[in-house]
Amino acid sequence: MEKLTIQEEEAMLYIWELDGCFVKDIVAKYSKPTPPYTTVASIVKNLERKRYVRAKRIGNTYLYTPLIKESEYKRTFMSGFVHNYFENSYKEMVSFFAKEQKISANDLKDIIDMIEKGKEQ
Repeated sequence: MEKLTIQEEEAMLYIWELDGCFVKDIVAKYSKPTPPYTTVASIVKNLERKRYVRAKRIGNTYLYTPLIKESEYKRTFMSGFVHNYFENSYKEMVSFFAKEQKISANDLKDIIDMIEKGKEQ
């Protein structure tokens, strides 16, 4: 799976949210000032080339649907992120966010609850 640029990732988030859309739908999701239609169309063409989306011609336009699930993308790139920046340690990552005060004690309790529930299943 090829890494996405920041612009491609943003467009891909909208495509996942809409679960199939036209370029005009993606443009409408951007906050003001919106990028030009042609810029977004180029980004989506790159996503198609990278095999993240499929294009289906409808009249004189294309409907784009995701080929990669959002959860699959997150899993792949979060694993690389943890490996590259936190020595492959999720504990180091959580510690970093705790020290930076980006995660609360309640958040940590929720995470522990999720882990314990996962063990039960």
